[in-house]
Amino acid sequence: MPLAVARRNRYTMNADGASKGLSLASINQAVVKCEYAVRGALAIRAEELREELTSKAPAAYPFQRIVSCNIGNPQQLGQQPITFFRQVAALTEYPDLLKSEHAAKLFAPDAIARAKTLLAAIGGSTGAYTHSQGIPLIRQNVAKFIEERDGFPADPNDIFLTAGASPGVQLILQTLIAHEDVGIMIPVPQYPLYTASIALFRGNAVPYFLHEEETWGLSVDELARSVADAKKKGLDVRALCVINPGNPTGACLSVENMRKIVDFCHREKLVLLADEVYQTNSYMPKEFPFNSFKKVLKSMGPEYDSVELVSFHSISKGMVGECGRRGGYFECTGVAEDVKEMLYKVASISLCPPAQGQIMVDLMVNPPRAGDASYEQYKSEVDSIYESLKRRAERLAAAFNKLEGVSCQPAQGSMYLFPQITLPPRAIEAARVAKLEPDALYCMELLNATGVCVVPGSGFHQKKGTWHFRSTFLPPENDMDDFIQRISTFHQQFLTRYS
Repeated sequence: MPLAVARRNRYTMNADGASKGLSLASINQAVVKCEYAVRGALAIRAEELREELTSKAPAAYPFQRIVSCNIGNPQQLGQQPITFFRQVAALTEYPDLLKSEHAAKLFAPDAIARAKTLLAAIGGSTGAYTHSQGIPLIRQNVAKFIEERDGFPADPNDIFLTAGASPGVQLILQTLIAHEDVGIMIPVPQYPLYTASIALFRGNAVPYFLHEEETWGLSVDELARSVADAKKKGLDVRALCVINPGNPTGACLSVENMRKIVDFCHREKLVLLADEVYQTNSYMPKEFPFNSFKKVLKSMGPEYDSVELVSFHSISKGMVGECGRRGGYFECTGVAEDVKEMLYKVASISLCPPAQGQIMVDLMVNPPRAGDASYEQYKSEVDSIYESLKRRAERLAAAFNKLEGVSCQPAQGSMYLFPQITLPPRAIEAARVAKLEPDALYCMELLNATGVCVVPGSGFHQKKGTWHFRSTFLPPENDMDDFIQRISTFHQQFLTRYS
């Protein structure tokens, strides 16, 4: 197309005849094409209903509130913040509290001491820019945490603090996708962050399928099939993404399985991207304990030192649940120094991650220890949240498995269940007429009938001919009976209507 024509076609006409420089045709088409199901049409409809319930016509609906099970947002559904974390956050946000004669009555002494240490490391104010890679003291504490967890050294200079794990994932994907033939291997079902980001950076998602009948297990034979198919299409496969514990599946990998994955990356010269944000959400620690890919890789000996690994963690999940504060980190293992310099350069464009998010990372990796003033309360709060999540996971999985035509694998970890649903032919036909995926029709009708918002499996991709939905098990325990009853009643009515 001639340049003059291309420039002219950038502009569209409004209904009133005024020209517009921005239109769906003129903007970056990668933005138009990328999708993010977790905050898609169902989440938009849920917000519309929430507004109507609070301001317009609450009597018009058979429910009084929206239950947002579409996203792992623990504190929105009632998970209480950790007291020590919030005390330190308050003191660092408003340092004048440290000068108050009442500070010792309101705040634990170790919270006061930590706040002073962090303020000194920041430079006195959370309102100031920090180092683009993250506050050095906090990166040192992250390195200590990794060393204690894995038993192998960690270098603070290999650690980048980020505004949650997602920007870290996007930074790495953006760097990896050097041209439009680059392929990134992702699990199916997958977390929509990966397909959306890969599309945004004009790469290619290379799917490998998890085995639902084997509690969503990961097979190296399937990885090999996926790579071979991608190479036949001319793709330059650069990296393998693994989510452990899994999202949306809740599966945890065994050490034996992880060793095979590392070996596969070694043979195929793939960068291993380990999404480990749910590492403390492991509900079967004896049968399926969490092990980091860093620990497994380093235990395999020097012949695997060439494997490039990037590991991600976040304050948004686990027992912390501080999603809105936007804090996380990634660690580079085996990554060349000149490449890390490029990562630092790109990170610098955004200046720095939020200071309060970085502070929360410090608290996550360096919480109160035995003997500290806040330790007993901290341990009690963490244990209570963990045990409650474990009970809710088991209870909701059992409830799903009692529904006609539904099968649900147990949650070994993370915050989600991903049940498979068998839908009647008439429902599938109704979805086709409505130009929806069948599980999207099911989820939209569930939302409109009950106020429960979940995500259709089609938003995560799934094996052809199967239908699923993802639900968190984050609703408070005292609401679980009502939550389960709402879903059960709807499900039976749905089957009756479309049978």
